[in-house]
Amino acid sequence: MSERIALSWSGGKDSCMALHKLMEANKKVACLVTTIPRETGRTFAHDEDTNKLEAQAEALGVPIDFIHCSYDTYTEDFLQKLLELKAKYELDAIAFGDMYLNGHREWGEKLAAAAGLEARYPLWMDKSLMLDALKKFVRLGYEAEVIKVREDVLPQDWTGRMLDKSFIEEISKKTGVCPMGEAGEYHTFVVDGPLFKERVLR
Repeated sequence: MSERIALSWSGGKDSCMALHKLMEANKKVACLVTTIPRETGRTFAHDEDTNKLEAQAEALGVPIDFIHCSYDTYTEDFLQKLLELKAKYELDAIAFGDMYLNGHREWGEKLAAAAGLEARYPLWMDKSLMLDALKKFVRLGYEAEVIKVREDVLPQDWTGRMLDKSFIEEISKKTGVCPMGEAGEYHTFVVDGPLFKERVLR
């Protein structure tokens, strides 16, 4: 029997690529999980409206569950909800879209272990492969919009840009910036692609 997996979902390119890779390997993604800080009522890091992620989940045909947490008790709140989801969906594992940051992976592995789950990192690769990963995302036919940038490394007017050939060309010339934005240089929202039954409006 195939393992049942929850996927940590931000709505951006990394989690979308993780979903793509899991489904490509015929893995059963039972649900998407997204953290919502009580302090903001919007998604963690991306600062996105929850209804937009619900629209994504609908277009993908995968249920989504929100983990309401506080910044001070983030891990504890995540674990408590994850245990509930483990029972609800009969989960065996939780997957994350992290690509090379060891600190993120260590946190996810500890969280999974505390919940009695396996941790999966379907995108894990060497840092030198980030540009190739971005090119593959675009080549597969996914469409994603930049919704947030770190203004200390990228211009504010990059917000609203789509990930396309010109974006790839420009970001590849930026020194000290991960092409995939792994260190939070930019965040995206995926609106369409091979796994989507319909386009998601922003």
